[in-house]
Amino acid sequence: MKAIVIEDSRLARQGLIRMLKGFPEIEVMAEAENPARALVLIEQLQPELLFLDIHMPGGSGFDLLNQLAYSPKVIFTTAFSEYAIKSFEHHTIDYLLKPISFKRLETALEKLQDNGDELKQGLTLEPQAKPAMKMSDKIFLKDNEQCYLVSLAEIHYFESCKNYARIFFEQKNAFIKKSLSAIEARLPGQYFFRINRQYIVNLNAVKAIEEAISEGYLITMSDGKVLDISRRNASLLKERLSF
Repeated sequence: MKAIVIEDSRLARQGLIRMLKGFPEIEVMAEAENPARALVLIEQLQPELLFLDIHMPGGSGFDLLNQLAYSPKVIFTTAFSEYAIKSFEHHTIDYLLKPISFKRLETALEKLQDNGDELKQGLTLEPQAKPAMKMSDKIFLKDNEQCYLVSLAEIHYFESCKNYARIFFEQKNAFIKKSLSAIEARLPGQYFFRINRQYIVNLNAVKAIEEAISEGYLITMSDGKVLDISRRNASLLKERLSF
């Protein structure tokens, strides 16, 4: 797998590259000390994997990812633990805290292999194997050290975040490692509606639908969140919500 190491510390960068020589499946094509240089290299080389620091001169690792035209797999390498949840918004394989040990790096690359196998197999059959859930059913969520037991009825909407989904409920949110399609397969269709590629909403949490100034419609959720919906999907949704 072709990779680029992006790290502002020369010693940390070279140390990681030395450790990666112990993994012949990883080909380090280049290294960069800041997001600007990394962007040029990524556009030229199109790597499949980034080893990415977060705090760097000229911008963050997140800023760099937001500029890319595609979504490579990412293993974050940082001294800051507080960005772990935000990292889930990208195609994150693992989040390594410095100093990085060889064993911890090995674990991350094992996750990379597992992720690759899952992609080759396509969507997991687990959602099709299980029956649709009921609104009273509860699901277990863990966000860092905080755990929640939430019923489907309490969930306002689901948001797609690459290979994760973020679940919004009450005034909280939590991530799970599931695709939006896998989640949709288990939701009761009479209560949940996929308004676009990124969101599934609980119809009981829809407060208002109004025509946007531009093409399409806007949905206001009970927590105040405003979401876009296409004209076609808005028509289907209004049918669901009318006599």
